[in-house]
Amino acid sequence: MRLRAANWDLGAYVRRDPELAGMASTLTGVWLTESGGLLLAHTGDSGAYLVRDGQLTRETRDDSFVQMLVERGMLTPEAAWSHPRRNIITASLSGSEGDVVRVETRDAQPGDRWLLCSDGVTDYVPEAELAPLLAGTTDPQHAADLIVGLALEASSRDNVTAVVCDIESGERQPRAVPVVAGAAAIRYPEVIEAGLATA
Repeated sequence: MRLRAANWDLGAYVRRDPELAGMASTLTGVWLTESGGLLLAHTGDSGAYLVRDGQLTRETRDDSFVQMLVERGMLTPEAAWSHPRRNIITASLSGSEGDVVRVETRDAQPGDRWLLCSDGVTDYVPEAELAPLLAGTTDPQHAADLIVGLALEASSRDNVTAVVCDIESGERQPRAVPVVAGAAAIRYPEVIEAGLATA
């Protein structure tokens, strides 16, 4: 329901501001469920990775032109890294009724670490370099900072975003106040949820 509402809001912004025509967004997110499981939602070419027992696995599939070529055997994964059309995506949120988001269930185990990141990370940092960064620090924020720094050092020419979160046992923490930053906070400072404003 919240994903539908967010996509409707995106479409509303586009309809009220002609300068935004053609705007769309990728999405990768995780939510814990009341039963203790995890929901993974994804569309586009951002990525989600899981570190469990020291092993890194990619949990999302890119909705992209080059991924389609790789799956059809027309392109090797290595060649996909430098393909001139690697940034062409085949699914996104654009405010359209036909937009598709895949939502899948996962089990959640204490000790799991999740990395959600934009293609400014995945297109420039090999997975083999992500694993030691994620496993080498106990602080999720520090791990995210290291990954962003590595992507910038690799001269990423795209948005570089990394979010690292850990699954922990214990009492559920109070609901956090949403944070909107960067260009979105400047352009859209309105209330995003009842009683919670961004500034």
